[in-house]
Amino acid sequence: MPTVSIGEYRFAPADTVDKFHGNQLLTLLWDDHLMFCAPFCLPVPPDMPWEALTGEVLPQLYGQHPDWAAVDLDAAEWTLNDEPFLPVAGASLREMDIGHKSVLRFRTPGVVGLFGAHF
Repeated sequence: MPTVSIGEYRFAPADTVDKFHGNQLLTLLWDDHLMFCAPFCLPVPPDMPWEALTGEVLPQLYGQHPDWAAVDLDAAEWTLNDEPFLPVAGASLREMDIGHKSVLRFRTPGVVGLFGAHF
């Protein structure tokens, strides 16, 4: 079905970074794990260290998955805004150019689907 433009976007978006009290929106998605029906979108501080994201935030989001204990995030394959991404230990989100409304996805080799179920 073809789509037709409704014209120019003539108003300010309601989700600009200044609306989040010093935080920025970050969308997170664990690929190949359909137990989670949609990505998570969270307000996070831009100065959050990578280790806080992987050591605190991701376990809170995905820790209920029965296979989470087998996940090795150091071996994960990452993409940032649909581009390959290599995290830098000790760096903040801002230092790694993870900005407002970025999409961070990760794939965990060896841990795919629920109890290893592939789709």
